[in-house]
Amino acid sequence: QVQVVESGGGLVQAGGSLRLSCVASGRTFSSSAMAWFRLAPGKEREFVAAISETNWAGYADSVKGRFTISRDNAKNALYLQMDDLKIEDTAVYICAIRDGNAVDYSLEAYAYWGQGIQVTVSS
Repeated sequence: QVQVVESGGGLVQAGGSLRLSCVASGRTFSSSAMAWFRLAPGKEREFVAAISETNWAGYADSVKGRFTISRDNAKNALYLQMDDLKIEDTAVYICAIRDGNAVDYSLEAYAYWGQGIQVTVSS
């Protein structure tokens, strides 16, 4: 059974940094694209960043230049380095993994999801 678990969230002041981690178990995902989505109060789940099996990365315009996605296939892990955080980045951040190897920006492309972890940015 596949399990996806996020860690590293918390409370940070605007302008600060956080690093999120996601570890998957139950099978190897070295050939899978992996992504981060987020869910803010009153909004729909939205794409944040994704990375392919060859480490090609794609980002939402709202986080480009501030967030960096990376992966460690040996650990079945995904990371999101978030710098220069803004109040509007406050959300539950969710790790997602797809069976395909290419980056995809749509929720429907991803088969495995974590429970999410809260990131709160204060002024």
